[in-house]
Amino acid sequence: MKKTRARILNSAFDRVTLAQTVDLVLTHIRAGRRGWLCTVNVAILMMMREDPWLQSFVDRAAFVVADGQPLVWFAPTFGARLPARVTGIDLVYALCERAADEGLRIGLLGAKRPIVSSVSDRLEERWPSLQITYVGDGFFPPEGAAARARAIREAGVDILFVGMGVPRQERFMDEQWDELGVSIAIGVGGSFDVIAGLRARAPVLIQRTSMEWAFRLAQEPRRLWKRYLLTNSQFLLLLGRQLMRNTTLGQEGDA
Repeated sequence: MKKTRARILNSAFDRVTLAQTVDLVLTHIRAGRRGWLCTVNVAILMMMREDPWLQSFVDRAAFVVADGQPLVWFAPTFGARLPARVTGIDLVYALCERAADEGLRIGLLGAKRPIVSSVSDRLEERWPSLQITYVGDGFFPPEGAAARARAIREAGVDILFVGMGVPRQERFMDEQWDELGVSIAIGVGGSFDVIAGLRARAPVLIQRTSMEWAFRLAQEPRRLWKRYLLTNSQFLLLLGRQLMRNTTLGQEGDA
């Protein structure tokens, strides 16, 4: 499948569904290529505008998918089209299913040790043939990052899921990229907590109505309220400006 991208504000997104993303990743691995995949939602998109390094990391990604229904809904406002939302947790499940079928090796890095171990157990229970060759927690000092990366390389990991939050997980992937040796690395934020059963995922109806952020906020208000308040407000402001710009251009075209 030909890979095309749609630009929304400061990022370009692959025009893909979940199934198409998995196919692209598997094709990428079979071809012997390496790279990372970024799942970008509204909060991360706004963070990128304030963090040049994070912006650069996403710009250099092999794949960038829209992990947010507002991005899908409002893409046409920015002259773009996106077929579907692609979330980190859905990618974990979909890629593990394919990895089990095709003999690819999975690595899990992030969260506390009991949590990531529970994630490993649950994934292996779901797909008994799945090869999870590396499991490590995300609590290590900066000077311990290289040792983690070497252990992942020695484990022969093909697909690495890193759940340490933005931008720490991206920093780790970027700084340790040469040492990691993986084909694909994907930052999945708090997905491990959900897979392990520590946090509930929003019901499908809430996901479809673009209110999953509110569901997450209700579960972790002290940690997330400031992020969502600021980033959502910033995005709405930029969206409003674009709508006004589109209206002005439309009026000029009609003149």
